[in-house]
Amino acid sequence: MQIDKLRGKELDQLFKSILTLQNLEECYQFFDDLCTINEIQSLAQRLEVARMLQNGYTYHKIETETGASTATISRVKRCLNYGNDGYKMTLDRVKEEEEQEKQKNG
Repeated sequence: MQIDKLRGKELDQLFKSILTLQNLEECYQFFDDLCTINEIQSLAQRLEVARMLQNGYTYHKIETETGASTATISRVKRCLNYGNDGYKMTLDRVKEEEEQEKQKNG
């Protein structure tokens, strides 16, 4: 795991702080203070690229819809194929949560 190289008190604090967030509004508040708008948008873009790759979209379609460069798309694809399954884990959980919300609301 590459992240092992980064492990330390500061990163633990960051992740523990993120884990305390209780809803979307708190996430918006925290990340607005923590990151620039461009940094937040880049993170969101990578996650959307990962979702689209998982769903079989082509590079061209992803590039057109997200504005992501082919280099970004390739990097995300490499993480999906050879990474730690972080994208898959979170995207699967979000999808499951959305499906449960749909069923709940009929």
